[in-house]
Amino acid sequence: MTPTIGSGYHDGMRALTIREPRSIAIETVETPPLAPDELLVRVSACGICGTDLHIYEGSYMGSYPVVPGHEFAGSVESVGSKVRRFSAGDRVAVEPNLPCNNCDACLNNRQNFCENWQAVGVTRAGAMAEYVAVPESAAFEIGSLSFEEAAFVEPLSCVVHGLRKLTIRPGSSAAVVGAGPIGVLLMRTLRACGVTRIEAAERNPARREFAGRALGIPVVTDATELRQDEYDIVVDATGVPAAMAHTLEAARPGAEILWFGVPDSDARIGFEPFAVFRKGLSIHGSFTSVRNTIEAIELLATGAVPVTDLVSHRVGLDEVESMFGILAGGSADALKILVLP
Repeated sequence: MTPTIGSGYHDGMRALTIREPRSIAIETVETPPLAPDELLVRVSACGICGTDLHIYEGSYMGSYPVVPGHEFAGSVESVGSKVRRFSAGDRVAVEPNLPCNNCDACLNNRQNFCENWQAVGVTRAGAMAEYVAVPESAAFEIGSLSFEEAAFVEPLSCVVHGLRKLTIRPGSSAAVVGAGPIGVLLMRTLRACGVTRIEAAERNPARREFAGRALGIPVVTDATELRQDEYDIVVDATGVPAAMAHTLEAARPGAEILWFGVPDSDARIGFEPFAVFRKGLSIHGSFTSVRNTIEAIELLATGAVPVTDLVSHRVGLDEVESMFGILAGGSADALKILVLP
């Protein structure tokens, strides 16, 4: 197999490796070799996600050692011999979830539950490096989007997948618990889908101020302060069990609830099941995405979901570990942190 090599190709690259929980190394490693159906992408921007933090802390799925990073965009540096849709210089975002397309879940269009699931930045080398190898089928052209905007394609695709579970009617109302980057993406996408009245809860003062200003909505300090029996849609973007329980109180009879945030794997939640029965509530969970990348790109490209104001930090590979500490500590001014390898 002879790849088509771009002008910047070289034999070694800098990469950040999580060797084991809470152990990071910045090192020069071999540039990934390409399979015939793969692209080599020169990484221009990679977002730090809560999943990356969980992998670093050892509290979530992940293989060690691993180069993290699954929210990213860049330019094609080279292509394998069987690649047909791309050539060197093309600008792409990547869908990191890699289903086998042959197990029972995949054959029933549930690729996010693939029995042989792999993911760039989780089970195979990701984008906190100068280059990353990805299958052609996982890459999507980004048109005139900036690389920083396109780094939001993956989290926005997860948001689209979650919201597609709901019956969203024009003119409806919603409350979102958590106004971090994902909470803001949820609120902006809800608005793009026709929800006219949105309110939020956020404990972090800086995030609370940002969401109120950026979306022009009321933002209370705690989920307990949301009005009870009020909203057609209630979304938790925190994964905090106490906040998740309060979504049932805020929901009006007949409402739909989306538990979008990622709780700890051993967390437990207490609520009155009678309330679900009495109010006729529908509760939905959402795990990653199912080929929602094109929808996410369209929302970004049309400006329906703006994202540039969500970027609070731009860092190099050497600063990533300190950014993990900032995120874990709930720093007041941290929204989306982008790594620029």
